[in-house]
Amino acid sequence: MTKAAAAVRPNTPDTGTLHDWDRTHQLHPWADMDDWRGYDNMLVDTAQGIHLWDGEGRRFIDGPAGMWCVQIGYGRREMAEAIAAQVMRLPYTSPFSNTTEPAAVLARRLAAMAPGDLNTVFFTTGGSTAVDTALRTMQYMNNRRGRPEKKIIIAREKGYHGSTYLAHSVTGRERDRSHFDFETRLVHFLPDVNPYRRPEGTSVEAWCDARVADLERAIADIGPARIGAFIAEPILASGGVIVPPPGYHKRTFDLCRANDILYISDEVVTGFGRLGHWFASEAVFGIQPDIITCAKGLTSGYLPLGACIISDRLMESMSHLGEPSTFANGYTYSAHPVSCAAALKNIEIIENERILEHVREITPHFQKRLRDLARFDIVGDARGMGLLGCIECRGPDLEAERALGRKVDEACERRGLIVRPLINMAVFSPPLIISPAQIDEMFDILEDALAEVQAGAG
Repeated sequence: MTKAAAAVRPNTPDTGTLHDWDRTHQLHPWADMDDWRGYDNMLVDTAQGIHLWDGEGRRFIDGPAGMWCVQIGYGRREMAEAIAAQVMRLPYTSPFSNTTEPAAVLARRLAAMAPGDLNTVFFTTGGSTAVDTALRTMQYMNNRRGRPEKKIIIAREKGYHGSTYLAHSVTGRERDRSHFDFETRLVHFLPDVNPYRRPEGTSVEAWCDARVADLERAIADIGPARIGAFIAEPILASGGVIVPPPGYHKRTFDLCRANDILYISDEVVTGFGRLGHWFASEAVFGIQPDIITCAKGLTSGYLPLGACIISDRLMESMSHLGEPSTFANGYTYSAHPVSCAAALKNIEIIENERILEHVREITPHFQKRLRDLARFDIVGDARGMGLLGCIECRGPDLEAERALGRKVDEACERRGLIVRPLINMAVFSPPLIISPAQIDEMFDILEDALAEVQAGAG
């Protein structure tokens, strides 16, 4: 803990005690169950701008922006004031029978920001429950329309959609297939779309054709009468910042529309500025989905909130069908007024500070520095879009690649940069307020870390 923090909170236990309590009493997400008492997670004490400080007072650039989410950076007094004001005015009311000013205003704002006719907002507690709601909406619609067999969900390998039962079931990251149960009867996975994985001699255009053909084949084999939805991240973030080949999104969207299959765009990561726009589906990839799911950057991580945004076309298709029906889906904290107030202030800050424009301005520099890392022999691929980046290490075998990924993570941390390690990859998505000079500092650290690891690997 920093001396300043200790002065503010004089009765706070020391760092060693806090680590001991954490190891003894807290089970972290994705914990190694053979060593969950032995974890030594960084104790983050304070944060400001794009930086974090640990309990020993060391400063770090927050490369992942928390979990892809702290768009406006840390320490925003106006966020704290907006949250506190709403707490004092109205901290909670039941969303099942009441509404609030922050919820109504935010719903209208999101409808205006979303593409096309996506004008109906269902608030959730985060990204997983937003995805769960989207999938349940598809099921509800087809049940109401007398099509109980139209429930298959097509998803993609390497995709990540959350941790609820349904969201986990459509997640295609193979490392998440541990000892948890997940639904297999309702999900069909398409092969990896990562252009880096294409066979030698295959053009990006041919790779795109093959991956679109995967969807065509799945529709033909399963039958469009049995397929309810296709769910896809515009960029497969947790799968390793995989950017599908140009044209892929529009062609798969057209296939879905031609076969009466709902298209769900999971913008939990790409929404709210990560690619320089409120949403990427239409602005970047030229599609107007039936549903967009979002969370994370919606509040910049200051409070939990998610949303499932539904098109007018879909709303009409499951309404006025001649018999009463209740949309029996919801959460105690749906449309939580304090979270909605935080989201509204977050949107205001992004607008007032022209953060979307800032992202578009600095993206070329960010992406150039990223791609320059491909010159290192241990880097097999350096890829990204907007303020999303990934370096993928290569070695003689998977175990060697895992070791390289771990060493890069450790070398960056020693130099004051946090990256998110994923097997043999390091991914980063810094706060959107990052400056060109801070981008250079971040990539200078990455270069030094790669040089050290490469020298050690011989």
